[in-house]
Amino acid sequence: MAEPGVQVSRQELLEAGVGAERAARLVERAGELLAGGSPSGDRSAAEHCWSELSRSLLTPEVPFDAHRLLHERIFSDRDPAAGPAPAWLPSAAEIQASNLQAMMRARGCATYRELFDWSVANRMEFWRTMVERLGIRFAQPYAAIADLEDLRAPRWFPGARLNIAESCFAAPPEAPAIIHQPEGGSLATMTGAELRGLAGRVANGLNAAGYRAGDAIAIYLPMTAESVAIYLGIVLAGCTAVGIADSFAADEIRIRLRITGARAIFTQDEMLRGGKALPLYDKVIEADAPAAIVLGCGGRRAAVNRAGDLNWEDFLSDDAAFAPVACEPDAPSNILFSSGTTGEPKAIPWTHATPIKCAADGWLHQDIHPGDVAAWPTSLGWMMGPWLIYASLVNGAAMALFDGAPTGREFGEFVQRAGVTMLGVVPSLVRAWRRSGCMTGLDWSAIRAFSSTGEPSNAEDYLFLMALAGYRPVIEYCGGTEIGGGYITGTVIQPAAPTVCTTPSLGLDFLILDDDGRPAANGEVFLRPPSIGLSTSLLNQDHHAVYFDDAPRAGGSVPLRRHGDQIEQLAGGGYRIHGRVDDTMNLGGIKVSSVEIERLLNSVVGVAETAAVAVQPQAGGPSRLVIFAALFEGHEFAEGELLRTLQDAIRRRLNPLFRIHEVVQVAALPRTASNKTMRRVLRASYAAPGGTS
Repeated sequence: MAEPGVQVSRQELLEAGVGAERAARLVERAGELLAGGSPSGDRSAAEHCWSELSRSLLTPEVPFDAHRLLHERIFSDRDPAAGPAPAWLPSAAEIQASNLQAMMRARGCATYRELFDWSVANRMEFWRTMVERLGIRFAQPYAAIADLEDLRAPRWFPGARLNIAESCFAAPPEAPAIIHQPEGGSLATMTGAELRGLAGRVANGLNAAGYRAGDAIAIYLPMTAESVAIYLGIVLAGCTAVGIADSFAADEIRIRLRITGARAIFTQDEMLRGGKALPLYDKVIEADAPAAIVLGCGGRRAAVNRAGDLNWEDFLSDDAAFAPVACEPDAPSNILFSSGTTGEPKAIPWTHATPIKCAADGWLHQDIHPGDVAAWPTSLGWMMGPWLIYASLVNGAAMALFDGAPTGREFGEFVQRAGVTMLGVVPSLVRAWRRSGCMTGLDWSAIRAFSSTGEPSNAEDYLFLMALAGYRPVIEYCGGTEIGGGYITGTVIQPAAPTVCTTPSLGLDFLILDDDGRPAANGEVFLRPPSIGLSTSLLNQDHHAVYFDDAPRAGGSVPLRRHGDQIEQLAGGGYRIHGRVDDTMNLGGIKVSSVEIERLLNSVVGVAETAAVAVQPQAGGPSRLVIFAALFEGHEFAEGELLRTLQDAIRRRLNPLFRIHEVVQVAALPRTASNKTMRRVLRASYAAPGGTS
C-alpha cells in the first residue's frame, strides 16, 4: 500500500535554491513514486521514493537544503517502530557485488543475520575462514586457531610463526600500493614492488644500525608513503613500531618514549599544514629522544643537529631484499596509545595477530576489494593509521595519502584525482566541509562507501556527506585501539541511516547492560570475548583490572569485557552511539549523555560545535549543565541570546527539565590526537581557579 507522505511544494524547493525546472520535476516525480507504492515487498513506498530520487534527480549540484527538506518530508509519516529513516538503500547489483554476499553464498546463508549468528556461534571457524580469505601468510603453520583456556587472554595460532607485514604484499607487484600527494604538490604513485623494496631498505638499515628483533622503534611522522614504508620495515625486522601522533608536544613524546623504552625514533624536520611549516625534529630533541633518523620535508635532505642522529639518506640501506623475521603470533608488532585526555595514556600492544582484525573488518564491513583505493585522514599515532595500512594492503587495495590539512578543497580534489572508492572521516571534519562549502562541485562518484569513526556523528551533517557523492552509505565504525578495529558498525548490504550502526562486527557480539547489570535498550557496552584484535595486555596498567574486574558474566560463567561506551538499541534494530559512559550526566535525576545534548545543539543556526559537561558546584548540590560553544565565523549572538537560544532548543526538542547553568563561548573545542572532544579538560578548566564555578 502506498504511503501518502507529505509533499514538498515547488515554492519550497525554489526557496531552497533549486532551479524552477528541476523543482517542478522533483515535486512531480516524488508524487508519482509515493502514489505508486513500492514494487518490492521489502521496502515502503517512502523508501522506494527516496532511493529513486537520490539516485537520479538529487545530484550533488542540488542545494543541500533541498536534500534535507525532501528527506524530512518523504519520511514524515514513517512509523517510529521502523527505526530512523534511511538515506541510502543498496541495489540488488550492489548487494551481489559485495564481499559479504560472496561469503553468504559460500556459507549457504540466506540472510545477513544467518551469517552473523554463525560468526559468533562458531568463532574459531569464522576466524579460520577469514585467515584463508585474506591470504594471511604463515612461516610456520598453526596447530589450532586459538587456545581458549582463558577467554580473557586467548592465545591465537599456537605453534605458528608469522610476520604480519608480509601479508601486506599480496597484490601484483606492479599494482599501486600508495597514491600520495603533499600539500601544494602533485599526485604520485608507489607500486607494491616499490613499497616492498623501500620497507626492505628500512629493515636492513635498522639491522646495520645495530637494532634487533624485539626493539621498540618510534615513529613521529605525518602519514606519508615514506612513513608507511618505515612502519612496515620496522615490523618486517621483527621490531615493534611505536606510533606517536604528529601533533604531540615534546612532553607527550617524552612520556610515550619512556613507557615503551624506544631505542630510536623516525621523524621529519618539519611538516606543512595550511601553508605553515610546523617543526617536528625540534620537538624530538626537546623530548630528549633517543637516536633520531630524520627525513626532510618535501624530499630535501634534513639538517641533523645532534650527535648520533642520522639523515634518512644516510640511514637507508642500498639492499632492498629482506627476509621477514618470523615471530610468535602474540609478539608485539606495534604499540599504540589511548587518547589520554587525563593522566598517563594506556599503552596498548598490537601483536602480529591483531592486524588480522583490521583487514577482516575492512573486507567485511567497509567492503574493500582488490584494486580499490582507500583513504582516511589519519596518522600512525592513531589506530586508524595502522588500520588503513592493513585494511588496504592485505585486501589488495591501494591507500590514498594526502600530506596536508584535510579540511580544504585541495584534499577534496585529491580524493577525486586519486579515484578514492572508500573514504574514511571523523564527524568534525565533515562539519568543517559543510560549514565552508569547500567540496561543492567536486566529482566523488568513484566513492562506493564512506566510513566514520572517532566520535558520535550528527545526522544532518552525514546526510550532507552522503549527498556529496551522489548518495553512498556511511559505515559507522566504533571500536578502539584495544579492539584492533570495531565492535559495532554497518554494512553495504543493509540500508544506511545517518548516525546509525546496523550490526555488531562479525565474529564479535556484546551485551548492553544498565547500572545494575541487567539487559537494557540503552546502557553500557560489554563485549563477549574471544575475538582476534582484543588486547590481552597493557604496558603500564593491569589489563585484567581495567577490562574485567567487577564486570558481569554472561550466563553467570562467560567473562564479559568492559568497553566503556554507552549505546542505545533503536526501534527497527539499529544502534546509536552516545559516547563514553564517563560522559553521561545526571540532570535533575535523569541520565543523559553529553553526545545527545551536543547533537541537538550543533544543529542550532550559527553554532559550529558544542561540548556539554556536568559540573559539580563547590558548595555541593545537583550537577550543573555547562555548554562550551564555538560559533561559525562571522556569526554573533547578543549578550544572553546564545544561552536563551540553546536553552529553548533543549526545552523544545529534548527535555524541559534540563537547565543550562552557563554557556561558555570558545574559539574551538580541545581535541585529542584521534579527534575526540576533551570534555574532562573543559570541565577541569571551568572548575579551576580563575574559571567559573
